[in-house]
Amino acid sequence: MKYIALSFLFLFLLPTITAANQGENFSLGGYFQGNPVYLNAELPMPFGEVDWMEYRLQNRLNVRWSLSSEIDVHAQMRTRFFAGDLVRNIPGYSEGIDSDDGLMNLSWLVFDHSNWLLHFIPDRLYFQYTRNNWDVRVGRQRVNWGVNMITNPNDIFNIYSFYDFDYIERPGSDAVRVQRHMGFGKRLEVAIRPDRRLRNSVAGLLYAFRANDYDVQLISAYYRNRIAIGGGWAGNLGSAGLKGEVMAYRDIEKQMGRRSFNFISAISVDYMFPSGLFVIGEFLYNHDGGQEAFVLLAENLAPDNPSFSRYQLALQLRYPINPLLDLIYANIYYPDEKAVFISPGINWSVAEDLDFQLLSQIFVGSRESSLSNAASLVTASLRYSF
Repeated sequence: MKYIALSFLFLFLLPTITAANQGENFSLGGYFQGNPVYLNAELPMPFGEVDWMEYRLQNRLNVRWSLSSEIDVHAQMRTRFFAGDLVRNIPGYSEGIDSDDGLMNLSWLVFDHSNWLLHFIPDRLYFQYTRNNWDVRVGRQRVNWGVNMITNPNDIFNIYSFYDFDYIERPGSDAVRVQRHMGFGKRLEVAIRPDRRLRNSVAGLLYAFRANDYDVQLISAYYRNRIAIGGGWAGNLGSAGLKGEVMAYRDIEKQMGRRSFNFISAISVDYMFPSGLFVIGEFLYNHDGGQEAFVLLAENLAPDNPSFSRYQLALQLRYPINPLLDLIYANIYYPDEKAVFISPGINWSVAEDLDFQLLSQIFVGSRESSLSNAASLVTASLRYSF
């Protein structure tokens, strides 16, 4: 028991121990977060309709160490504590948490008990070399090629889920990334994400430039035994923002259970009203048709199939009631599934380094919809940043 307590204190309180050692060549930051989660889901038997509670504690640590004027080391990690009904009742829940898709398995299930677990994983761990117009990164990093603010078909290396409510940093990849900047808005970028199985590797070339006041990018890539081409753009349509991403995938060889071709496009418009209301509207088309079966607790999205239905209409709103309190709302309509996702919430800046969020995620669909068994949830979080 003493070992458990000491390990828990070390993993969660390390930031407060080391924060005093910051200097010009070393910086440390992060946050502590606690949030209870209430879930309601209609699952296959023997569960049926269930109401579950889960309790989470999370510590994030972000470290940067400058070895010279040109070389930096970045390390960012998550330590998470889970307790409650999901750990106790879902078979294989801890194995689902203790997963790492990177070339190196850095996931560490520190403790795994019948109704609680403690998990540690670094999601950024890379060297960065910057000189003149070159930027080279080697290691676990986020290769961010997305343009839109809701769905990112261009994010072929580390796509994120819009439904993931407690991972604002988004996942990373074990990759090599080389950027060459060639003037205002123009760059050439090569990224490679090797995999333990060579055919599941990802490699891409991106060329970005300015055209008619738009930022444009063109992409050609190898994605898990598929050839991929596409691109994206970001600019203005009058006083509104206009963004878009498209990708097309073609199998190099026929895959069982998968269509040989898929085309994905996501186009969004955003606008800031004089009142401060910020609105994003997005239309997504996924030729592959989305997922055939879906449980929110376990489903992972993929760049070549990034939605739960063929068509998707999304709306996201943020309205500042005052400088410290924001109302937030998201709504996604899946017309071919006859289902809708609704997510209202509030963000409250309690103090300079203390933030509170209340959020709900609700799926409503017909019995025939593959989304009818998706879990709905309500969660509150309190986050202290340092």
